[in-house]
Amino acid sequence: MEQKRETEQQPAFSVRTDLAIEAREMAAESQPKQGNELDGVDVETREEEDYSLTHVRILSEAGSQLMGKPIGNYITIESEKLKENDIECHEEMIRILAENIRALAKLEEGDSVLVAGLGNWNITPDALGPKVVSRILVTRHLQGTLPEEIEETVRPVAAVSPGVMGITGIETGEIIRGIVDKLHPSLLIAIDALAARRSNRINAAIQMSDTGVAPGAGVGNCRMMLDERSLGIPVIAIGVPTVVDAATLVNDTMDRILGEMIEQTQEGSDFYRMLHSLEQEEKYQMIADILGPYTGNMFVTPKEVDAVVDRLANIIANSINIALHPGITMEDINRYS
Repeated sequence: MEQKRETEQQPAFSVRTDLAIEAREMAAESQPKQGNELDGVDVETREEEDYSLTHVRILSEAGSQLMGKPIGNYITIESEKLKENDIECHEEMIRILAENIRALAKLEEGDSVLVAGLGNWNITPDALGPKVVSRILVTRHLQGTLPEEIEETVRPVAAVSPGVMGITGIETGEIIRGIVDKLHPSLLIAIDALAARRSNRINAAIQMSDTGVAPGAGVGNCRMMLDERSLGIPVIAIGVPTVVDAATLVNDTMDRILGEMIEQTQEGSDFYRMLHSLEQEEKYQMIADILGPYTGNMFVTPKEVDAVVDRLANIIANSINIALHPGITMEDINRYS
């Protein structure tokens, strides 16, 4: 991402996140008088032993403005077990993901689906999409050649990893739109790596939405939006936060430190008033001084990202296979991935 460094005036600092649950948290923090209730936003959370499932519904333009996201559904499963090699827990999450993908897709018998794995396969934190595509059961080329009893159990599915503009010289949206115009699928499922606000959500959350996706938005490279308006078909976006913006991480750390300092400082003292009066621009200047030339383009990811992204790709691919193909069950998943 190209970014100009201002010498006289720093640009306003913007916390970067692709997760609706974090956008809601920030919206609630900015309007403390309303508490957790936001106009035009409905939230349901289900807490289980190993995971939590949160459904954020943005219902109106007012809610969209507050959240900074399009009107629609955002479903997020969070679990530390996503980082671990817990097969039994992963199978439960695959089942839940498949149910929610099926509910968002609203497919009818015979509808075809295009699965697009967005991202750069040469960079592990950005390789989630291509890794998922490599495990998808593709069947479009087999239609009409399978025995009747088998053909009834699978749906026409095609898959593509379009790469990134730095490799192909072609914008991802242009590639996807060309394929959609040629194949006329009923639905696009796009998988992409995301950016989170909180480091504890890295590789520990999977978000599904029916509002589309902007490839590269997580790292500031906003491209053509992939959504129903631009493609003419419904789009389901599935993503995992694999990185956190360094400036955002430092900002949240500073907020926590300042909060602790305020709690430990005598109310009404000069130091207390100084902490309360610290403006966002002043914090941005402190962040810029700490990170130096890396303020706008440094992202952080865990050291075990290689193994974790492989496991997450397997979970997402298996859930898509089960959601799309009527004849695929939990007992079958590892045969096709």
